[in-house]
This record gives sequence, structure tokens and C-alpha cells, in this order.
Amino acid sequence: MVPICYYAAKWMFTRTYETHLKKLKNLIDELSQKTKNQMQTIIGSGGTIGLPLAKELKKYTNDIRLVSRHPKKVNESDELFPMDVNDLNLLDKAIAGSDVVYIAIGFDYNLKVWQTTWVPFMTAVIKACKKHNAKLVFFDNVYMYARSAIPHMSENSPVQPPGKKGEVRKQLHEMVMSEAAQNSLSVLIARSADFYGPDNNKSILGEAVIKNLMKGKKAQAFGSLDKIHTYTYTPDAAKATAILGNTEDAYNQVWHVPTTKEKLTSKQWIELIASELKVAPKIQKVPTWLLYALGIFNPLIREFPEMMYQNEMDYIFDSSKFENKFGMYATTPEEGIRTTIEYLKRG
Repeated sequence: MVPICYYAAKWMFTRTYETHLKKLKNLIDELSQKTKNQMQTIIGSGGTIGLPLAKELKKYTNDIRLVSRHPKKVNESDELFPMDVNDLNLLDKAIAGSDVVYIAIGFDYNLKVWQTTWVPFMTAVIKACKKHNAKLVFFDNVYMYARSAIPHMSENSPVQPPGKKGEVRKQLHEMVMSEAAQNSLSVLIARSADFYGPDNNKSILGEAVIKNLMKGKKAQAFGSLDKIHTYTYTPDAAKATAILGNTEDAYNQVWHVPTTKEKLTSKQWIELIASELKVAPKIQKVPTWLLYALGIFNPLIREFPEMMYQNEMDYIFDSSKFENKFGMYATTPEEGIRTTIEYLKRG
């Protein structure tokens, strides 16, 4: 009788296990299909983060809406929504029907533009997301952190910006996190350090170092050459932002996207780039006083000196919170620089 009971119990367990396993598989398939039918919208889809983000979102959904002045398809099934993001009346229509909205836009790097544009824009975005029951993912930078936080920035660093651009970012941070505190909107902030990577014309590392060395010119360096400066690789930032937007328990908090753990100084970054290009690491140090002087004639350069303090001290961006939860780590500087250079060489 013992063997018979044993085999009978084993048979019953196997049947029950298989039944539950089948139900679990069906549930997973159902949830997967539900996610695949979610509309996920990128506002600022043509930018440095928007383009790689569209590629990453294809892993999670077949319905992606790209919103920018002149949107172009990244995936064959993308829905294009052309609009001037300064036309706030169209934002509601751009967001309607969305399950998740990603703000990956970068307005002109100009203090007056930021002061007059960012807050009304974010107010309209939040209003539309609440109206249409859409989650909000805001891709942000580090300008709102206190000067004392720069040598080791974490999600808990004090929000006490020393500059006027930082004050604008502080307002945005507070607007978004206020919604989270009130439980009135599912929202998260995906925050990045200074970034570099392919298909990116807004990176100081790319524009002032890589491109100059490729042209046989000297690399331009700002601030102290001997201070550590960590960077975020844009494909990593996009992948992490997509993961966060599609993870339910990631909402209502701030996340630092994966950023280099190798503590390279600005000089070592230049040497790494020069080595990959097989050229001498010639450097032209640009003093802050020269930026002020050049800024008299160049409006863009005029905006730089305010943030120079970040280049005059160690700049270490801690992304261990994300790494510990998701097991994803930043691309190494060697691989990131190699890929970026290969992209630039292809033209």
C-alpha cells in the first residue's frame, strides 16, 4: 500500500502543479499582452534621450507615440504626433489615450527660456496626465542639487541649487514629487549625470573633446583636470528609463540611472579618448574668465559659467539604488567611448 499511496500522491501533486503552472502562464501571457497594448508617449522624441528611448520601449509595447516638432519613426509601428511643445493647447491631445508619458525634452539652454517655458509646460503635462489617467516619467538632470552634494550625489541629496537654472529644476522637482506625495498622480523622476554617447550633439565630452581630437585639434577642458567626473552613457539612460516606466513599484520616487562607477578624472577621460583615436592627448584648458569674455559675443557660451562649479570639484553620481534593484550596470567608459567614436566616424 505504501508504494501505491506514494505514486497516487505524486500523481495528484503533478496534476495540481501542472494546473497551477498553466494558470500562471496564462496570467503572465495576459499581462504581457496587456502591456503590449499600452500606449506609451515620448514628448521630446527627437532628442538625445528620446531616440534611444523609443527603441527600448519597443520591448514593452507595440503602441508608441512620438511627439516633437518633426517626429520621425524609430520603430515601424510608431505613431507620429507633430507639435510645437510651446503650444500648450496641443499637449492634452498629445497625451490623450496614453498609459505612460515620458518627458525627454530639452528646451534651449537659456535661462530666460527655462524660466518662462518649463513651469507652464510641466503644469500642462501634469494636468493632462491626471485628466487621462496616464503615468508620468520625467527625465531630469542634477542642477537642483546643493553644491555640497556634487562630490557624492544620491537620490537623497539636498535640493538646494546655488544657481538660477538650478532653481528652475528645483521647481520642476517639487511639482512632480508633490503629486507623488499627494498620491494624485503616478510619477517618477529618472535622473542622469552629464551624459555622452552616440547620436548626441549636446555632450561637452563629445563636442569639446572627441570631435576636436578627431579633427586634429586640442581637446577643450573646463574646470579642474584632476577632479573625478562620472558620466551617463545615453543608451544606458534610455534603457533604464524604459525599465522604470514599466515597473509598477518604481513610481513615486527618484531614481539615478546607471552611471560610470570608474572614478576617472577629466584628464583621464581625455587620455582614454585620445588612446582610442590613437592621437596625442593634447589639451586646451578653458578658464572660466574666458567663458565670461566669449559670452559677450556668444549667447550659448554666456550660459556656461553659472554651472562651472560642477567641474571644479569631484562629480560623483551614485546609481547604486537602481543597480541593486534591477541588476543593470553602466557601460564601461572604454566600451562607451569606443562605440561613440565608431558612430561619429560613420558620420
